[in-house]
Amino acid sequence: MIDLEKPVAELLDSTHGKPKLLVVDDQAINIQVMYRCFAGDYQVFMATNGEQALSLCKSNPPDLILLDVVMPGLDGFEVCKRLKADAATSHIPVIFVTAHTDPAQETHGLSLGAVDFIAKPVNPDVVRARVKTHLTLKFQSDLLRKLVFLDGLTGVFNRRYFDQQMAVEWSRAARNNTPLSLILLDVDFFKFFNDRYGHQAGDDALRVVAAALKSCLRRPADLVARYGGEEFACVLPETSYEDALTIADELERNVRALAIEHQNSTVAPVITISLGLATRIGNTHNDVQDLIGLADRQLYLAKHSGRGHVCSAVLTPAT
Repeated sequence: MIDLEKPVAELLDSTHGKPKLLVVDDQAINIQVMYRCFAGDYQVFMATNGEQALSLCKSNPPDLILLDVVMPGLDGFEVCKRLKADAATSHIPVIFVTAHTDPAQETHGLSLGAVDFIAKPVNPDVVRARVKTHLTLKFQSDLLRKLVFLDGLTGVFNRRYFDQQMAVEWSRAARNNTPLSLILLDVDFFKFFNDRYGHQAGDDALRVVAAALKSCLRRPADLVARYGGEEFACVLPETSYEDALTIADELERNVRALAIEHQNSTVAPVITISLGLATRIGNTHNDVQDLIGLADRQLYLAKHSGRGHVCSAVLTPAT
């Protein structure tokens, strides 16, 4: 059960770092006030108009937005409406900060999906307390959503989350023209392992292998998922082919170094893995299924050319 009394920092994943706040206001003095309130405990980003705020939310999503209502161009209400209409930003809590205290405006803002209204001039203690409360609620909600996407046996992400994140990362890579690498891997002769050592030992082995895989991924955006049975997937956004190949080799070595006895394997007397790597580079006319298919074909090659090693390829329009 989640402890509601825990400070915000303890609710964060260890890779998350300081919470990110986006302050949106067309008046520099108001931004300065907010920055002084939060700079010590949070990463504070600033936008001076609605379009800039929307762009920042797409490129570097904040954990919470402090949003002015009255701004030239897109006003705060329209910015909030667009954020809530986009699945990628709909979960970000929005607090309106405004000099207008008209109940009708407040009702309208809340109906658009804002979580709170704060009146200007702000009281620093009040605004800090409200931000902390809403961040705590957000991180608790994030944690609950994350639990839905975890594999019950291994503790890494499940296939459902993999499918969702692959689509998200493919879209981001296509939009930003950045590389995206995918590794599919399989525990070698796992059926034979279960036959010799039993299914309980097999479950234990999968848990240890999953932990070893996860330990190799150090960036917050990288993820390990259980793809199915004894098969896992590693998603590596903004990772070049060369860097992904280095990671794949490290994955293979780390699992082998676990030295989990496997006398029924013809590869080695310990558990090993076969890996298929595929990397999207530059603009292609392919889609996410093409990248998954290429990684799967590379895994097939690894399994049929001795196992216990990596086969890899780069996705091109002709692949």
